[in-house]
Amino acid sequence: MKRLLSIILVAMRALRRNVLRTLLTMLGIIIGVAATIGTISIGTGARMQVEQQIATLGQNVIMVMAGNMSRGGMFSGMGGAPTLTLEDALALRNEVEGVVYMSPEVRSSVQIVAGNLNWNTTVMGVSHEYLDLRSWPLAEGEFITDDDVRANARTAILGQTTAKKLFEDSSPIGAVIRIKGVPFKVAGLLVSKGSNMMGNDQDDIVLVPYSTAMKRLFGQNFLRSVNLGAGDSSQIKEVTNQISELLRQRHRILPGRDDDFMVRTQEEIAEFATSTAKTMTALLGAIACVSLLVGGIGIMNIMLVSVTERTREIGIRLAVGARRRDILRQFLTEAVVLSLAGGLIGIAVGVGLSMALAAQFNWPTFTPTWAIVLGFLFSAAIGVFFGYYPARKAAQLDPIEALRYE
Repeated sequence: MKRLLSIILVAMRALRRNVLRTLLTMLGIIIGVAATIGTISIGTGARMQVEQQIATLGQNVIMVMAGNMSRGGMFSGMGGAPTLTLEDALALRNEVEGVVYMSPEVRSSVQIVAGNLNWNTTVMGVSHEYLDLRSWPLAEGEFITDDDVRANARTAILGQTTAKKLFEDSSPIGAVIRIKGVPFKVAGLLVSKGSNMMGNDQDDIVLVPYSTAMKRLFGQNFLRSVNLGAGDSSQIKEVTNQISELLRQRHRILPGRDDDFMVRTQEEIAEFATSTAKTMTALLGAIACVSLLVGGIGIMNIMLVSVTERTREIGIRLAVGARRRDILRQFLTEAVVLSLAGGLIGIAVGVGLSMALAAQFNWPTFTPTWAIVLGFLFSAAIGVFFGYYPARKAAQLDPIEALRYE
């Protein structure tokens, strides 16, 4: 241990001989490690944010969306065609094994009136299972019941944003609001969920029984989508396949023809949401690798120059009894110290840069411990890899020729 400490001290004295050259040599490692830490922090933060937003959808949610059909050369996207019916939703609930929750969905943007205040928000028709499906608790009051759905009841549940716009700080429970001129009694208030992955406010919403929405408000007999909840995450793939098979049978879609519906799971939505972040992370990671490579080449170059400059010193050491492995160890230690110092500075810069980006641009960033350890180990590996050849060259010098070197 004492011998190793002595070697490190000698290496640090050698590097201090030309501070500017040492700093410029470390610059490539600093940039590379900082870019690596920053890339991992941004990518990890983005992934965690998407996972948190996906979690607001509920547990094991499967979404079946209307649309995705072509007629007369015209293509209809999501929700653009009346291809899902209430009968389809009931069949999915009753005939697909593994489905434990089901909520049909119809929605529209509507002006809501409460007293002398009004607010434009999204009115969505749902079933009594919607809160269980979305894992969305009530802040106060009661939710829609199955009896409300059967009776086309004029019962409304408000999101936090809508409640604040219409009732400010007072409780909306028991109040009457008007949706398209139809009076609804407010029965419950939802807990705040914040924004979704698209940046939309999930709390700016009014929930009503889907039967009431279809018959009294929107006058439609088709659904925009059907939200289903699987009992276990391991069942999602099988449940998804059963959903597609059942709907193709019900819609009489011939083999080889495109579906007139779309089935999406939380995993697929998360993958789509993070695809851009993954591309940017890969690009920044490639740049970081190039920076590390350049930094490693810089270390090799400077160590070769150092061997040339210190040829006479090496000869003296060999002449007074130093072994070749001692020379190898000394120069290799200098390369590793140089690389590790650059790596530590790069880690600090990368963490600081991540924090600055989070503060300045409100980007989600998170620096995992393994990223810091990886940056440290990677910088050490670069020092060993690119420092070995110069160290070996120094160890192989002939003592007599080295002493004669001018």
